[in-house]
Amino acid sequence: MSKIALVTGGSRGIGAAISVALKNAGYTVAANYAGNDEAAAKFTAETGIKTYKWSVADYQACVDGIARVEADLGPVDVLVNNAGITRDAMFHRMTPEQWGEVINTN
Repeated sequence: MSKIALVTGGSRGIGAAISVALKNAGYTVAANYAGNDEAAAKFTAETGIKTYKWSVADYQACVDGIARVEADLGPVDVLVNNAGITRDAMFHRMTPEQWGEVINTN
């Protein structure tokens, strides 16, 4: 049985490349994403890697999301915390909400 890898932000960009590399290395991969359902569906269709939607900034969503992954695939052996966001503003010009989003996600 292959090891299970969970990649946050795993359906696009660098995260997608990590997910595919892990799959090619023999892992069963779960790719987390936060919002782009169309991109996630395309990623799954192209790679065969299952995607799971939740915000990594939300603790309970993480608990529930990991439970779904483990119910589907088994216990997670490898976690790649790849998810990240940016709010293009200098620190002193960020709103408290922007700052919170960046800190909670990254």
